[in-house]
Amino acid sequence: MSVEIRQVTTKSDLKKFVTFNLELYKGNPYHVPGLIDDEIMTLSEDKNPAFEFCESVYFLAYKDDKIVGRIAGIINHKANDIWNQKHARFGFLDFINDNEVVNKLFAAVENWAKEKGMDMLHGPMGFSDMDHEGLLIEGFDQVGTMATIYNYAYYPRQLERLGFVKDQDWKEYKIYVPEEIPEKHLRISKIVREKYGLKTLKFKSREEIMKYRHQIFDTINKAYAHLYGYSELSEAQIEYYSKIYLPMLRLEFVTAIVKEQDDEVVGIAITLPNLSRALQKAKGSLWPFGFIHLLRGLRCKSKIIDLYLVGVLPEYQNKGINALLFDDLIPIFKKNGIVYAESNPELETNMAVQLQWNYFERKHHKTRRAYIKRID
Repeated sequence: MSVEIRQVTTKSDLKKFVTFNLELYKGNPYHVPGLIDDEIMTLSEDKNPAFEFCESVYFLAYKDDKIVGRIAGIINHKANDIWNQKHARFGFLDFINDNEVVNKLFAAVENWAKEKGMDMLHGPMGFSDMDHEGLLIEGFDQVGTMATIYNYAYYPRQLERLGFVKDQDWKEYKIYVPEEIPEKHLRISKIVREKYGLKTLKFKSREEIMKYRHQIFDTINKAYAHLYGYSELSEAQIEYYSKIYLPMLRLEFVTAIVKEQDDEVVGIAITLPNLSRALQKAKGSLWPFGFIHLLRGLRCKSKIIDLYLVGVLPEYQNKGINALLFDDLIPIFKKNGIVYAESNPELETNMAVQLQWNYFERKHHKTRRAYIKRID
């Protein structure tokens, strides 16, 4: 039978859209599933505040009455205004290795985007930088992370067959925790702390970190403003992500650098114990036992830490703030038995981020790509 494309219009359809990913990668040792309820919330107009400036459409591909692919079309109008472009995004992309399936999924999104007046299609991307982005093109034998997409090796080949080309690449590293803080870091930290009147802030409670949420995300907004496809998180998004993520943090793994005179946050590092194995055991659901796996993952010792969000105000970048952040975190990592950190995606053009790891042993083990194509 030929492939049929159906638009997602009901809650039942949306659940099928989300759970197809779990079925496609069932038994794959490298894929890290997200949580079904979280993904449904992200895709729901009445839940996700990104819909204040985004619109979307979701399609499922059926063959022999069985789901064989999915794709989302997204337009982030705020990002388009900032970057002076008419781009639609594709995301939440999964499919079997079948040319007809891929052709029809992308045709559906391209037609939708064209009707909306868009002239380019790029991705995979989500509604904001807090969503997964970038197709894996190297590192298919590496376990994914909570913050990234895992996909089969045939995905990039299929996109390139359709005429998609590279727009941006991200690199990911294993960064090994040193036995001691690098000497140069210690010297830089002392100079920077005294020169700019800075201090290290550790949070003692979740209530305290919630009080700093606006400062934290304001720093992230300003630090990431120039990066590929970024659009500033709104107040509603800040509240949304604060309620989801900040309560789950292990506070010892969060470090802020603030001005001594007024406690203004100039740098932030939010790191998490790697939850890949816990999410694999949860199999997309918190209930009945998934939450136990996640709690264990957060509370127990892990050999891996994820660098989830690291940002420094633009006026303080390239001035040694990262040395202050990791001078605090390295001893904490060592105390907890951390062997290496997963950098998560770093734009290959973001040299400031790339250079900060020069004093550490590191291994480039994954690359992911944003593709782009003109809409005919």
